[in-house]
Amino acid sequence: MPWWGAAAMAAAAMLTACGGSGESSSSPSSPSSPSSPSNPSTPAVSVCGILAGTAPLSQGIVNGTECSPAATPVVKLNLYNKDGLAGGCTGTIIDARAVLTAAHCLDDGVTQIRIFLGTGDQVPSTSFQWHPGYKPSTGSSLDVGVVLTDQDLARTPQALLTSRDARVGEQAVIAGWGNDIIGAGGNTLRAGATTISAAGATSLETVNTASGSAVCLGDSGGPLLLAEGGVWAIAGVTSATSIGGSCAQGTSYYTSVRNEDVRRFILGLVPAARQR
Repeated sequence: MPWWGAAAMAAAAMLTACGGSGESSSSPSSPSSPSSPSNPSTPAVSVCGILAGTAPLSQGIVNGTECSPAATPVVKLNLYNKDGLAGGCTGTIIDARAVLTAAHCLDDGVTQIRIFLGTGDQVPSTSFQWHPGYKPSTGSSLDVGVVLTDQDLARTPQALLTSRDARVGEQAVIAGWGNDIIGAGGNTLRAGATTISAAGATSLETVNTASGSAVCLGDSGGPLLLAEGGVWAIAGVTSATSIGGSCAQGTSYYTSVRNEDVRRFILGLVPAARQR
């Protein structure tokens, strides 16, 4: 099962931030992960195939799976401050030189980001920016950021789902480089299935259950994918969980890319990003 969340958490107003080097007193926290193997009501999908762009929509997912990073646009972000390595988050390549992630991964003194594709050398960022409506001191639902580089990233970019709202009850796929439920991880890409439990104007939610997947520390900034027109596209960016320190309970939160302010911010920096 997948468990993802950012490198640091901050407790506030019942929410804990799930990833990145930066901690926000009210930023979202790391999402949880699934805890039981299989459920007859959950279709068995090839989540890793979805990440690599090779799985047909007729396939399903059972909890989480360790995936090869060889062909996926889901990458690890190593975060550096003036003292060196400060933490890690997850991101998704949305254009040849652009990675979508969470705003709270980029705040709190981060000066440099290195993008790790799973193999080979890390690619340094040239710049990064979070949504202007995101407030590091208090957090906000506009928890989204973009990392730019001057080198092409050798992956097929993932499309953004901007043509429709997420639907409560539909299956989603989540992925990240975070910890597993026992706290191990950080260098392993995992993916799993979950179900949309709520869809608001700025955020999406999934409830962590024994039969579904969830996120944990280090997964912040990773994608929540929904299927549209035969293509899996990014509907949300992993932001927080309701129970800090737990990767198997509570509710996971994702910033909705369908939100007009969020979509405008992303496309303002990455105008060539594909949309579905």
